[in-house]
Amino acid sequence: MARSSHLIVEEPVAQLGRNLTYGLLDTIGRAIVTGKYENAVFPTEAELASIHGVSRSVTREAVKMLTAKGLLSARPRQGTTVQPTSSWNLFDTDVLRWMLERKLSVDLLRQFNELRVAVEPEAAALAAQVASEEDIKRIDEGLQRMVAAERGLDDPLEADIAFHVAVLRASKNPFYIQLREIVSTALRTSIRFTNRIKGRTADVSEHSKVRTAIASRDVEAARIAMRRIIGDVLVLIEEREPEAE
Repeated sequence: MARSSHLIVEEPVAQLGRNLTYGLLDTIGRAIVTGKYENAVFPTEAELASIHGVSRSVTREAVKMLTAKGLLSARPRQGTTVQPTSSWNLFDTDVLRWMLERKLSVDLLRQFNELRVAVEPEAAALAAQVASEEDIKRIDEGLQRMVAAERGLDDPLEADIAFHVAVLRASKNPFYIQLREIVSTALRTSIRFTNRIKGRTADVSEHSKVRTAIASRDVEAARIAMRRIIGDVLVLIEEREPEAE
């Protein structure tokens, strides 16, 4: 009985520790990315613990995670230093989210969509060759959510993301599939930005062409249809109004 009671007590404590660590990770990570420590000495673990009111163990774990993401470097006798942007892991969803949340992130949005246009049309073309019925069903579900979103019955952003992630999964290519988290993360910002310019949600008819081409096993049509969707996004970004930034 004593052992069971001990386990019940420990679980919320461990959860609290994780929440504090991730909270500190988010706070410091965003501060680094937005330039708070530019031309400044990065605080020691003891100073961070004092500033944020957390334990040294929580601070140490957060710093370790930021180091793994490429934002920090910790070396003996040199202390902890902020790394240049070129060292950051842009395929880490936290790093990308912090970067996209920065003011004037339009250039990064353009660069991200340049990556998309190199990946997603080819993923759609592969999907037209290898997608299973289950894959096509997931693509259909994403498309149906987009239709529902137009009637105010679903979230337009989440519906659009579900469609694009379903196409990546349908490619059966593990490298494309592993991009689904970064695509989801960046699309949350990209879609909000382009929708704000257009004043409307994604074009369901254009997405439907991708679905039809994949289901029809038309490789080139799938590639072209997906390229058109992302190409339109790039055009919107390039033609943005100055205040859109």
